[in-house]
Amino acid sequence: MILQEHAQLKDPFSYKLKKFFLGNPLNRHSLSHQRLSKTFALGILSSDCISSSAYGSEQILLALLPAFGLAAFNILMPMTAIVLAVLVIVTISYREVVQVYTKSGGAYVVSRDNLGPLFSQIAAVALMLDYIVTVAIQSSAGIDAIISTFNGLLPYKLWMTLAVIALLTFGNLRGVKEAGAAFALPTYLFVLSLVTVFGMGIYRISMGTLPKFDPHALHGAVAIGQAKGLLNFAAIFILLRAFANGGSSLTGLEAISDGVSLFREPEGVNARKTLVVMSAILGSLVFGVSYFAHRTWATPFETGTPTVISQIAKATLGSGTFGNIMFYVVQGTTMLILITGANTAFSGFPYLVNFVANDGFLPRQLTKRGHRLAFSNGILLLASGATALVLITGGSVNHLVAFYALGVFTGFALVGFGMGKRALKNKGKGWLYKVIVNWLSGTVSAVIIVIFAVVKFTEGAWVILAITPVIVFALIRLNGQYRREQAALRVGAGEDRATSITRHDATILVDAVDLATLGTVRYARSLKPRKLNAVHFVIDDRHAEEIKEAWATNPAVADVALELIDCPDRRLPNAALDYAIRTTQSPNVELTLLLPRRAYSAVLGRLLHDQTADEIAKPISQLPRVVATIVPFDVTAEIREDSAFAEKESAPVAHVASTRRVNDPIPENVEPSHYSESIVPISSATWRKRAHVRGNVTAIRTAPSGSNPRVEIEVWDETGGITLQFIGRREVIGLEVGSTLCAEGMVGEDNGALTILNPSYEIVI
Repeated sequence: MILQEHAQLKDPFSYKLKKFFLGNPLNRHSLSHQRLSKTFALGILSSDCISSSAYGSEQILLALLPAFGLAAFNILMPMTAIVLAVLVIVTISYREVVQVYTKSGGAYVVSRDNLGPLFSQIAAVALMLDYIVTVAIQSSAGIDAIISTFNGLLPYKLWMTLAVIALLTFGNLRGVKEAGAAFALPTYLFVLSLVTVFGMGIYRISMGTLPKFDPHALHGAVAIGQAKGLLNFAAIFILLRAFANGGSSLTGLEAISDGVSLFREPEGVNARKTLVVMSAILGSLVFGVSYFAHRTWATPFETGTPTVISQIAKATLGSGTFGNIMFYVVQGTTMLILITGANTAFSGFPYLVNFVANDGFLPRQLTKRGHRLAFSNGILLLASGATALVLITGGSVNHLVAFYALGVFTGFALVGFGMGKRALKNKGKGWLYKVIVNWLSGTVSAVIIVIFAVVKFTEGAWVILAITPVIVFALIRLNGQYRREQAALRVGAGEDRATSITRHDATILVDAVDLATLGTVRYARSLKPRKLNAVHFVIDDRHAEEIKEAWATNPAVADVALELIDCPDRRLPNAALDYAIRTTQSPNVELTLLLPRRAYSAVLGRLLHDQTADEIAKPISQLPRVVATIVPFDVTAEIREDSAFAEKESAPVAHVASTRRVNDPIPENVEPSHYSESIVPISSATWRKRAHVRGNVTAIRTAPSGSNPRVEIEVWDETGGITLQFIGRREVIGLEVGSTLCAEGMVGEDNGALTILNPSYEIVI
């Protein structure tokens, strides 16, 4: 037996570059995710949430100190208590989410299922912006932790932050696994280090040795204002701003709901327990940081470094050998968890945009896995957005917070209202409690959104408020375009495009069972091949199964065998080339490879759809005894045709007479030509009825000299065209292209086009 080697195309430079940096492509059969125990899930999924405790209390002080002076340290604890109360309310709401949505949860799915497409897109935009800001703010805060330890690095902060984003992007493009033990470790190390700090702090308090900073003597600290009353409007506004800043402590709380499917069975129960533990840890750490900031008067700095948490560590750990070593440990673990928290966005964002794109609200390119099975386009989009934000804000955590909590609480509000509506609709066990809890969470979050929008408007919230409606509108419009294209390609009942023509070996490459594919089958039959096959290269098992089922149930392709061929590295041109070589191994076999190509609008088509058919046809055309034929299907024209039919309008027909079918509806209320009362517009000509028409000759076709004599003439008026056939003649004397011709006779059809056979005629001009 002769073994056929797989065909290999010469790799382009871009692909060689990709392999050099990212490694060899991963086989799609290795695509799976590891089921996590609660211990690993807590460490992996909560890093974003728990790490926000590193800067939440600091952000409250940044708002309070310039206005209230040292009294801010007394206001800090009540303000923290309010933030923690919101944490409890939102956590109770999300306990319901992870119990119900065990495959994929979060604000987008909850809103889509319970509130409709408009609110789901608001949630999608809020979450996408939240993920982008998460990468920017976590990376910046992580670098602040380093600079708080090594102050001389401050001038390089921006470049260091951009380097972190670049490294995270590179790592995720290479296929860094979210479910790895390495990503759980920083969370536990950070918690352990802060527990040590708090323990040492409690010991020093009991011994009366806990030092207290003098904010006025700290060079570079934020301005310390004078104490003022709390009941005037300006003071209330500042308190609300401080609360909004503190809301950044709750970011990442939705991570458990987004990753429920990663848990071991029972997923909902395990996710619920892990969520409660995560919230308890977050609340404890936020309270601890606020409490020791209150006791030590740790003060934020204008540049963001040294951080409040680093000052607390200095004060509680002391300056001895143990204290110095532990200080570096605290700063190192803080940096690690912040950067790990940024990395979680590189897992969440690509999956979110994949969900949204699969629903038809984002370009389909975001659903495709890349070289290393990651959603590469989503990763690059996230990195680009985060990089832009860092450059705009200079990597300032204080400035980035203004973009942050608005999106977070938008998600919280939609989840609360969505789950409340679901409980009210289903009215299962304990439904009233669920309605009250979820609507309370939604209402509180909505109030916080209003507060945040007002108090943070001039600091950057206006950007989110301005661009969110624009992006939501764009997503809905894009979805409308996709829906029109799908409707144009949908196979209707009784569709006969693939069954009316039959005529060497031919293979059709199938990616969907739609009108474009059926049209290609019809064309393939017209070639009258000895053998007609259909092939689908499998790059997604679920999609392949859907094609298999649709093919088996469609009578129009019942006589064509469908073959599924594995394509584990997702390089379709290579797979097609390999198939063509194997099929034409015998020297007496020729192959026509037919590729359906759906032609979309010129601008949106290139943005929303790939050009795979052209990529496959180019190498195939270089093989002997193999012909690659692209069979185009104009989706845009089909959309226009369907729209015209739906609106019952009879717009003038374009110059494509052969596309008008015998059984097409006849336009109504068409006025007759003024040349004669018996002359009718060509569009009114009816199959099997006599018609008297007048139009311009646009084409004259004569039969080859070796065949039976025949002349075909295409005649068009302003409403459409018709073909005149003169059998037994090789010319019509005096007739030229451009002449005006009157003709009368019985209307028939030839290959789907209306035809008058041997009509009586008069050449007018």
